[in-house]
Amino acid sequence: MSNQAPENLKALEATSAGRNWIDTLPNLVDACVRHWSLDNVGKPFAGSTVSHAFPAFRDGMPVVVKLQFPHEECLFEADALKVWAGAGAVRLFGHLPEYNALLLERAQPGSYLSDDPRTDHLGVVVDLLSRLWVTTNVSFKRLRQQAEDWDTLFKNEHRIAADDQERRVIRHTQGLLGELLSTPMEEVLIHQDLHGQNIVSAQREPWLVIDPKPLVGERAFGLAPIIRSFEFGNTKKSMLYRLDRLSEELGVERERARKWTVVQTLAWGFDPHFKAKHRQIIQWLTVDT
Repeated sequence: MSNQAPENLKALEATSAGRNWIDTLPNLVDACVRHWSLDNVGKPFAGSTVSHAFPAFRDGMPVVVKLQFPHEECLFEADALKVWAGAGAVRLFGHLPEYNALLLERAQPGSYLSDDPRTDHLGVVVDLLSRLWVTTNVSFKRLRQQAEDWDTLFKNEHRIAADDQERRVIRHTQGLLGELLSTPMEEVLIHQDLHGQNIVSAQREPWLVIDPKPLVGERAFGLAPIIRSFEFGNTKKSMLYRLDRLSEELGVERERARKWTVVQTLAWGFDPHFKAKHRQIIQWLTVDT
């Protein structure tokens, strides 16, 4: 591959660590091809901004190689896929931790669930979550630990907030987080980035989950990324429908799911490119809900 950064990785060029990683990609790709004896290597997939994934074949079987930019959220992706062992998620065929490289089952045709108008999107999600929410002894990061990190983030962002409205949003969310942390939590494996384009069509199962960002925590939090997934409809009505239906069908306390969605939306919503959309989601979930 060329030393020029793929278009989807351009944002990584803003940091020295990102540029250095992009410079190593040709060598990493070659190392994976040799180690796993791959052939018919194809063009990289577009989409992810922090990983470089490309199709190939291994012993005649279609696979995907995923090279991850080293960051906290990718540390335990392989472990999550091992726990799920193909039940509702793509299979892990190989892992090279020294390269942050995964050899994965290639889901084909691989279209996004949110792009299929003929399928009951939330019905698929309910089926998948009922199987993905499993207990595990693997030492994943806990939701309570993540929440403490977010509380620190909120305090810092409150201090530098540009206006009173932003400070009110942050204070309100801090209050919700305090309420959630004041009660015990169950612990199941959560995909904390399970949106409409991280569920893809396949042949082994109709739909499979990809790109896990694992966390161990309560199921109410596990609904948050789907509730706020604008790929499934970016209106207040569609978002509240997701909140109501998923809570009811999966037996999750609606209020806790709503509060966790607000918390995660704010925590993931300080990037200026998505800030306005995330503030809209928070408003929809805090006014007359």
